[in-house]
Amino acid sequence: MIFVGCCGFCMSRQKYYTIFDVVELQETFYDPPDPEKLRRLAGEAPPGFVFAMKAWQAITHPLDSPTWKRTRVVPDKSLSDRYGFLRPTKEVFDAWERVVEGAKALNAKVVVVQTPPSFGYTEENYRNALEFFASASTQSFLIGWEPRGTWQQNRDKIADIVSRFRNVIHVVDPFKNLPVVDKETTYFRLHGIGEGEVNYRYKYTDQDLKNLLNIVRRSLERSKEVFVLFNNVYMAQDAQAFKALAKAMQ
Repeated sequence: MIFVGCCGFCMSRQKYYTIFDVVELQETFYDPPDPEKLRRLAGEAPPGFVFAMKAWQAITHPLDSPTWKRTRVVPDKSLSDRYGFLRPTKEVFDAWERVVEGAKALNAKVVVVQTPPSFGYTEENYRNALEFFASASTQSFLIGWEPRGTWQQNRDKIADIVSRFRNVIHVVDPFKNLPVVDKETTYFRLHGIGEGEVNYRYKYTDQDLKNLLNIVRRSLERSKEVFVLFNNVYMAQDAQAFKALAKAMQ
């Protein structure tokens, strides 16, 4: 089964529900999830609609990350060495508990833990990741880890971590990499094609989308379901075009 959608509501929610199968909430990255708001959101969606959400940045991004400029809730700066980078601290695990509470209220299928390029592969970061996922593992939802930076040159270490935990999956952009470990669920996040890890201003061509469909079809030989989430300026148009293509070629 293929689920197609966008990273964030890129149109009115009611219209979005009529077009797409899934959405990945972005607001839960910038501020701690609000369970009551997420519960109301889940209640308004039609049957069968799937929610995913990004984990709060307090878990992944240190307080000097520019992403904190968009938040309403900034932790105490005197505790800056206690936040981000999957550190095994009380603050990070408390932040994760808030994410778990929000994910349960939303009935989220996947929570995306996106670590920044500055959290590259080191022995310390490897140990942090192992300890975090060992403590964070839950039966309530899948945890999708999207490692960036020098982890891409250490894919064996990603595989070592992901293979240890049944509910942890490797999130990738399929135009750059494929998951290092096959799981029942495959989760793709599309950030545009070009130099570097992201090119948000990229618009996918018809040939790109055909290539993507071929990748998704091959993934379905190894997974029961594939999520395709567009995360670019033209995500509304690109996701609709891809969903129409996939439907026409079924």
